[in-house]
Amino acid sequence: MKKLTAYIKPFRLEAVLEALPREGVVEVNIAEARGYGRQKGHLELYKQHEYELTFLPKARLEIYCEDAAVEQVREALITAARTGRIGDGKLLISNVEQAEEF
Repeated sequence: MKKLTAYIKPFRLEAVLEALPREGVVEVNIAEARGYGRQKGHLELYKQHEYELTFLPKARLEIYCEDAAVEQVREALITAARTGRIGDGKLLISNVEQAEEF
């Protein structure tokens, strides 16, 4: 079993959640996250003052799937989340040694 952890732009979350069930994914854990990388943040204007937002909002998804389905889930996730701009996201894939439901 594999665990896929994806950090994506929040406005792409709906597209990703539409694409995953087509690959057999029925359970996804989602959390709000903040981070920065090559994007280096951006400027916001609030009450005539500029503020630099270093940590940008991201959505963190955790998906667990069987080894045979990893490549299809990976492709669906990347295709749905990609905008073609810097900071689209990051995908981490790791092994799960044991998983139990209770």
